[in-house]
Amino acid sequence: MKKKHDSQYVKRTQRNYSYAFKMQVVREVEIGRPGLNAAQRKYGIQGNATVKSWLLKYGSLDWESKSNLILEKSSEQKLLELEAKVRLLEKQKASLKKKLEETDKKVIIFDMMIDIAEEELKYRSEKSPYLNSYSIQD
Repeated sequence: MKKKHDSQYVKRTQRNYSYAFKMQVVREVEIGRPGLNAAQRKYGIQGNATVKSWLLKYGSLDWESKSNLILEKSSEQKLLELEAKVRLLEKQKASLKKKLEETDKKVIIFDMMIDIAEEELKYRSEKSPYLNSYSIQD
């Protein structure tokens, strides 16, 4: 069996990179892990100047004068970041809504099971007021 090398090299053949991918690489390079060339090797980025151009375009550090001054983000950058956050929040909302519906269904089933058990055993338990409703809320 072939062993993996210690380096986390990812061979990439595409030349168009997503905005999210670019931002991930830029963030990693700006915090210093990995460096410019190491990021290029790690992610299999083809051009020698590709990562640097992303840093100039999307980064928050002043790479042209090589100082650690934080630059103001352009309105285009802010808009793209906000759109990405909105998409992420919409996905999270949909996921949470689905989990809520599943939980509501479980509550209904458990409440019905308690009712059946009480009828069979001729026993009346103290129910939580939250379990008396059989409707799922939106």
